[in-house]
Amino acid sequence: MIVIVGATGNVGAPLVRTLAAAGEKVTAVSRRIGEAPPGVVVRQGDLGSPSTLPLEDASAVFLMVPPGFRGLLEPVLARAGAARVVLLSSQGVGTGRHPSVFEETVRASSPEWTVLRPGGFASNAFQWAESVRSTRTVVAPFGDVALPVVDPEDIAAVAAEALVSPSHNGKTYVLTGPAPVSPRDQAAAIGEVLGEPVRFVPQTRGEALAAMLGFMPAEIAESTLDILGAPTPAEQEVSPDVERILGRPPRSFAEWAARSAGAFK
Repeated sequence: MIVIVGATGNVGAPLVRTLAAAGEKVTAVSRRIGEAPPGVVVRQGDLGSPSTLPLEDASAVFLMVPPGFRGLLEPVLARAGAARVVLLSSQGVGTGRHPSVFEETVRASSPEWTVLRPGGFASNAFQWAESVRSTRTVVAPFGDVALPVVDPEDIAAVAAEALVSPSHNGKTYVLTGPAPVSPRDQAAAIGEVLGEPVRFVPQTRGEALAAMLGFMPAEIAESTLDILGAPTPAEQEVSPDVERILGRPPRSFAEWAARSAGAFK
């Protein structure tokens, strides 16, 4: 049994679908019960309450640790026993932007582990959906700073490989898209999909910070803005790991936008 913790998220949901389509036995765990493919067991659970997580019989576990999570992973991993663990971390750990404590805990506690370090998600563009629908505008800071954002479907595909194959044990993968793309370019790509222009509206760092504080801790918001505004060369570099693992190039932002067009109409 493969247990997916965070099964309704941008990565967890396609991961559940991918594993179910491959015939794997899957238990989908999230704080809010959502829909799942036929044959998938759905359970309500929370990382902050390890006793709610059905990990005792798991052969493999996917862990998505939400931003600002203050709990400890040790009791969660203790319940998982000898199960293979795939941790969704972030590229910021490797570049020193984010703390490494969760990665260290998984490496120390799990006999078989894989760490995934994605860069920015293409799906972060969903934050613009309302303004695109209502006024055909995208409001964002650092309009011309480009980063190789990654499609969550690609993250899920890599995670599925790591959950079922021991060949990824002890590996840390950096996951990016195929090319850096700026917020201004993302707005243009969404407009291309919609068949009409989407205007880019610059936002100051202070304005962006105020908006982000509504849904994430201050330190996470500040470090995220540091990456968006002044990325290191490593954060702008395209990683070969998605193509190496999946045998195909990562999907572009334009491909993600085409698949997600309904959210912006």
